[in-house]
Amino acid sequence: MFPGYHSTFLETDPEFIEWFDNFAFDEVVNHDDLDDRMRFMAILAALLGCQGADEFRAIMPTALNFSVTPVEIKEIVYQATAYLGIGRIFPFLKITNEVLSAKGISLPLPPQATTTAENRCEAGTQAQVDIFGEGMRDFWQSGPEESRHINYWLADNCFSDYYTRTGLDYRQREMITFCFLAAQGGCEPQLTSHTAANIKIGNDKDFLIKVISQCLPYIGYPRSLNVLNCVNVAAKQLENN
Repeated sequence: MFPGYHSTFLETDPEFIEWFDNFAFDEVVNHDDLDDRMRFMAILAALLGCQGADEFRAIMPTALNFSVTPVEIKEIVYQATAYLGIGRIFPFLKITNEVLSAKGISLPLPPQATTTAENRCEAGTQAQVDIFGEGMRDFWQSGPEESRHINYWLADNCFSDYYTRTGLDYRQREMITFCFLAAQGGCEPQLTSHTAANIKIGNDKDFLIKVISQCLPYIGYPRSLNVLNCVNVAAKQLENN
């Protein structure tokens, strides 16, 4: 998985690195049949969510080796802005550019935007409807007047500026959103909602448990168990509807 990479921890912390590597890169990786591309997209998204910048830098070349494209990695970083904020993704954008440049990949990458200033709200609303259902059609103009603008921004910024871009499809975008929310913690209501959205568009419960399992070495047991609880709650709610 890491051709040519030599960790200095082999000299300073050999016992620790042996058992961690055996767990993360053998036991966990070989536990299920999650596609390698999806595995590494999930791991990169989880590392953004938990702010694992050094590990992101180490994992990104491996993700490229396993056919995650430069455009897909950029889209993961870009979309994280809506869920983590620019303050937390800025270092990862710099790391991404440094790794791609070191690989000889010319920047900027081809543009992926599909919306205009005139149709942002309409396009973002349609993305919300496509993912969450018809109940989101008028969400952008709902809620108390003093905070209604935030629901509008969810449509014209969060969903239009990111989800309508090419490079990733809806299933991939919802999967990485699931990882952003899972890894940062404290977002259980939103995580439960996006879990339901994942299931509705084809990322079923079994798939999401595989994603949690692959992310566990990077985000730890407490957050992984919290995520598993959200998955069970969302799945149960969908069964009862």
